[in-house]
Amino acid sequence: MKTKEEIFTGVKLPGIPMLLFNILLLLALIGAFVWLVIVTLPVILIVVVSILLTLLFIFNCIAWAGFAQIEPNEAYVMIFFGKYDGTVKDNGFFWVNPFYAKKKLTLRARNLDAQPIKVNDKKGNPVLIGQVLVWRVVDTYKASFDIDNMSKSSPLSQGIKLDNVQDKMKSYEDFVKVQSDAALRYVAGMYAYDNLEKEDEKVTLRSGGQEINDILEQQLNERLAIAGIEIVEARVNYLAYAPEIAAVMLRRQQAEAIISAREKIVEGAVGMVKHALAKLSAEKVIELDDEKKAAMVSNLLVVLCSEENAQPVINSGTLYS
Repeated sequence: MKTKEEIFTGVKLPGIPMLLFNILLLLALIGAFVWLVIVTLPVILIVVVSILLTLLFIFNCIAWAGFAQIEPNEAYVMIFFGKYDGTVKDNGFFWVNPFYAKKKLTLRARNLDAQPIKVNDKKGNPVLIGQVLVWRVVDTYKASFDIDNMSKSSPLSQGIKLDNVQDKMKSYEDFVKVQSDAALRYVAGMYAYDNLEKEDEKVTLRSGGQEINDILEQQLNERLAIAGIEIVEARVNYLAYAPEIAAVMLRRQQAEAIISAREKIVEGAVGMVKHALAKLSAEKVIELDDEKKAAMVSNLLVVLCSEENAQPVINSGTLYS
């Protein structure tokens, strides 16, 4: 018994010659029946010829069920009385044994834009994450026999197997969606949303980019291999904190941005003050003692680090009074 996809090796005849043969046979049988009615023959001969013509007519009617047409990126799974006998992927119009059950599948790529789901990242923070997939069927045996092609969204799913190609592909899409949600939850739980204070995560959901997408694609291919489905591309297309913590995290990010900007401003101001004092000392513009240097440093830092323009204060006395 075959347990994997194989190329159909049974009788497969060109469709156009067989179509012409069936049409000519049908016309010949009609002419023979008319001839049998109008001629005078012995009863036994009439009975024998009638049985022969009837059998040929039945054969002709059954033969019409053997025609099949395959477009590019389509396939027929051939089943002979419950036994898998191979898959036909050749394009064109052909004729096979009409007693074969021919299950049609499409091998074309399909998109799945999954709605964002709420998951917990590595730190336990609830985040909303979504993904978009490009998938296709690559193993017709697994797709036909290793999973149940019952679509919950189809009215035919009440105990009836699906034979319509679109219904089958919808059932595969449901299978892909369930497995993609599971894979996305697994990947999201492996990494933190973003680097927090005093943390140095090498890969995060926010900064991982292509590395996260590659891991997601690998997880999906492992989970969907049982169904003969291949993930052509998978990527995260939506990422945000869950609403219950989004406002808090936004304020935290804003605070981190302000602190980072302040550190940069102070670092630059200290450098400028240091340069000014060194310049005054080197060119001997003015002699400054420690107290005057401290006052100058204080004033310069206020001017350089203030968010608003500094207002000058005129000192009518001296620094010491």
